[in-house]
Amino acid sequence: MAGSVFTCSVQLGREQARRIVDGAIQQARGAELTPLTIVVVDAGGHVVCAEREDGCAPLRFPVAQGKAYAAIGMGISSGIIGERNSERPAFLGSVAAASGGHFVPVAGGVPILDVQQRVVGAVGVSGASSDEDQQAAIAGIEAAGLHWGLAPGGEPR
Repeated sequence: MAGSVFTCSVQLGREQARRIVDGAIQQARGAELTPLTIVVVDAGGHVVCAEREDGCAPLRFPVAQGKAYAAIGMGISSGIIGERNSERPAFLGSVAAASGGHFVPVAGGVPILDVQQRVVGAVGVSGASSDEDQQAAIAGIEAAGLHWGLAPGGEPR
């Protein structure tokens, strides 16, 4: 059935997502990190852009996607989720099961915010240490001229 259709609303476009990926890689190369995988998801958790650097292990993609999905699904960074729930393994396991395994509560997943501090997407990075992954995600968001936050009331930009 061909014909006209309504288009979907886009809050985080492909070009913005591409700039996030490029900015994260640029920061990682400047810091001489090991190869990374970067995944950018929209507000619905759907992949907008992803890239695996040469030499990056194959499981880095689902880990990066899981970090981004955790951040978008809970509205805070994946590292904060893990920290807040470190003594609640049943909760973390239940959320991982509810998400079909697409939930990695480890630093490296950062929400992308609009000017009203609403989540419009997230970035997940995997390949270096969790803290280095998170810094690459933040650098990517900043390179795209967008806003980020780890949790409300803490370090939003």
